Amino acid sequence: MTALRFVNARIVRPDSVVEDELFVRDGTIADSPAPEAETIDCGGKTLAPGIVDLGVFAIDREAFRAGGIVRVGLMPDQSPVLDGPGIVQRASLVGKPRLWIHPIAAATTTLAGSDLAEMAIMKEAGAKAVSTGRRWISDSGVMRKVLAYARDLDLAVITHAEDGGLTEGKVATEGETATRLGLPSAPAIAEALAIARDVALAEETEARLHIRQVTTAAGLDLVRTAKRRGVCVTCGITPAHLLLSDNAMSDFRTFAHLSPPLRDESDRQAALAAVCDGTIDVLCSGHDPRGAEEKRLPFADAAAGASGAETLLALGLSLDLPTERLFAMLATNPAKVLGLECGAITPGLPADLILIDEAVAWQIRGEAMTARAGNTPFDGLPAQGKVRRLWKGGTEILT
Repeated sequence: MTALRFVNARIVRPDSVVEDELFVRDGTIADSPAPEAETIDCGGKTLAPGIVDLGVFAIDREAFRAGGIVRVGLMPDQSPVLDGPGIVQRASLVGKPRLWIHPIAAATTTLAGSDLAEMAIMKEAGAKAVSTGRRWISDSGVMRKVLAYARDLDLAVITHAEDGGLTEGKVATEGETATRLGLPSAPAIAEALAIARDVALAEETEARLHIRQVTTAAGLDLVRTAKRRGVCVTCGITPAHLLLSDNAMSDFRTFAHLSPPLRDESDRQAALAAVCDGTIDVLCSGHDPRGAEEKRLPFADAAAGASGAETLLALGLSLDLPTERLFAMLATNPAKVLGLECGAITPGLPADLILIDEAVAWQIRGEAMTARAGNTPFDGLPAQGKVRRLWKGGTEILT
């Protein structure tokens, strides 16, 4: 039996941060101490729920541990694609017990956007949601079937919000930066068009829709309005789209080549406002490490993606948000999308905990990352706040 007693801690509860004690028994948060509990003095540091990173593209255990991530929603864009029960089941078992991988199954076979995948069987195998992957399903008839099938299984549908007819072959957002650099670009409205269609279908089918990243003012307005109508829609974003505009691409820096691409400053400001007003539900890393062979190429030829797991927490702490709101975006809300009972410091939930020293200052350096590759658009940026200890189900896995 694991019994712990955390003292001298700033505990991030669902609605506030309190200086209190926390008790763990048998890997679960308890409301009273066990007599034989081991006492852990937190030294006044912040004790928060372990991060649930929704929508990673690669399993990177060292990077996840360093970033305080205890559970990940794994995107179906793997090799092979997560479109069958055997593949899904293997993915769900790989990291346990230290890391829990929650597979997000492909909504269509091979993510081709035409034939529906066997969602029911994949759910039985461990899938916690279904997704369109890196692409948008252009066929509205197919998308309607995906949403209806997922609704019947009580699975969320996680979508990529860019109209492929506008974005195919494009690497940037239309505007001054793309024009000056001569980059193939798509209008920002590609996002709003995709969201408008998917929200309408979700409303009609009464399905649960999660848009993995919403990055434009027009797209955020659509989500905000849909929520007011009672549509079951949630959305996420990465720190890159909150803290960087397309000016970060000005020197052809391929580390700033992302999907969706960075937007203009007005869209970035709209995204920050949407975080503050609750329109954006989830803050995710979009972890997609890419090596030199994929990034040291002309911008238009380089692979999109960034290594984000190790910087997610520190960049989140840099936002002007109450701590409890930040961890709702990092842990509680992602868990809800995936239908998991975790992500909060509440009696009865798993003791997935991170101890954070918010006072420690450090510099983000790609070459020093523990990830497979250090392709971060924040290379050289000063940061503050690091994970010092981590517990998964009451068992310490990082000291």
